Amino acid sequence: MKGSVIALGEVQGKRAAAWIVDGRLEDLLIDAGEDAPPAPGSIFRARGGRSLKGMGGALLDLPDGDKAYLRGNKGLKPGAPMLVQVSHIAEEGKAVPVTTRLLFKSKYAIVTPDAPGLNISRQISEDEELLRLHDLASEGMEGADETMGLILRSACEGVSSDAIAEDIAAMRDLAEAVLADEAGEPELLLAGADAWEAAWRDWPDADVFDDSEDAFENHGVHELIDAALDVRVPLKGAGYAFIEPTRAMVAVDVNTGGDFSPAAGLKANIAVARDLPRQLRVRGLAGQITVELAPMAKKDRRQFEQSLKAAFKSEGGDVVLAGWTPLGNFEIQKKRSRVPIAELIA
Repeated sequence: MKGSVIALGEVQGKRAAAWIVDGRLEDLLIDAGEDAPPAPGSIFRARGGRSLKGMGGALLDLPDGDKAYLRGNKGLKPGAPMLVQVSHIAEEGKAVPVTTRLLFKSKYAIVTPDAPGLNISRQISEDEELLRLHDLASEGMEGADETMGLILRSACEGVSSDAIAEDIAAMRDLAEAVLADEAGEPELLLAGADAWEAAWRDWPDADVFDDSEDAFENHGVHELIDAALDVRVPLKGAGYAFIEPTRAMVAVDVNTGGDFSPAAGLKANIAVARDLPRQLRVRGLAGQITVELAPMAKKDRRQFEQSLKAAFKSEGGDVVLAGWTPLGNFEIQKKRSRVPIAELIA
C-alpha cells in the first residue's frame, strides 16, 4: 500500500502504535508494562541521597525504595526533596538515570523550566510563519516565571493558531503545577507518555489514521512486527545483515550475499547504513552498537560514514557515531529510550 498509516492497537494486552510508510514498518511503540522501569519523561519528586564521588554523581531516593542516579552532585542536599526527570531507560539492576533539567513536551510546544527564552524550530523558515509563531509564543508565555522558556516544534507549521495556543497553555499549566509540588516525600508526579500519546506527540501526520478496534488487523501490523524482528535483514541488492542484541552490545554483521562484484562490500555497507536507524527504532535497540562491515577498501570508509551520518541526522544528540575500531568495525552509541521490543512480546 502506498502512503502512510498510523495504527493504534494492542499487543499482548499492551497499548501499541505502528507507523507504516508504503507498506514498510517505520516505527513501533509498545508500552513496557507496570513492572518495567519508569519511562523516559517521567517526573519524580526525589530525595537527595549520597554522593558517589568516584562516579561524579549521586544516588537519589525514589518511591517504593527505588534508586535514581543523577550525574553531577553540585548543590545536592542529602535528604532534601528535588524534582528530577527520567532521561533514558534504566538497564536491568541499575539505578534509574535522571536529570534536573525538566522538559514538558507536547505535539506543538515544549516548556523548559530554568531555560528561558522563546525558540522556534529551525525547520520552519518562512518569515510570515515565524512571525505568527513568535506572537503565539509571546502571548502564551506572558506573565510566566522569567526562568521558564518555550520551544515551538516543527509540527506547528501550518497548524491553526488556536490549536497551538491551547497546547502552549496546557504545557505551561502542567509545568507550573509540577514545579509548585516539590515539597514532600518521594512520589511520581508525571508519568511518561504511553505508546498512543507518544505516537500522537512525535510522529508526523499520516494519510490514514486508524484507531479502530481492528486497526492492527486492517493493516497487517502483527505480520510486519514478526518480519521486523527477524535477526536476518535483507538489504537492497543481494546483501543481508544480522542484527543481534547481547547483554553488552548490539552486534550488526553485514554480508554481501551472492554479489561478487568489486563494489559488493561497499554497496552492502551503504545499504545497512541507510536502513540501520529504522531497524534499531522498530526493534527498540540502543546502547553500544558495533557494526562488523563487509570487506571494502579503506578509501571507501568516508563514503560509508557520510551515508551513516545522513541516516542518523534526525536522531540528533541521541546518537553518537563513535568511529572505527582497530579491527575495522564501526561503533555507535544510542540513547536507551525504549525497552527492546523482543522483551515485550516474548
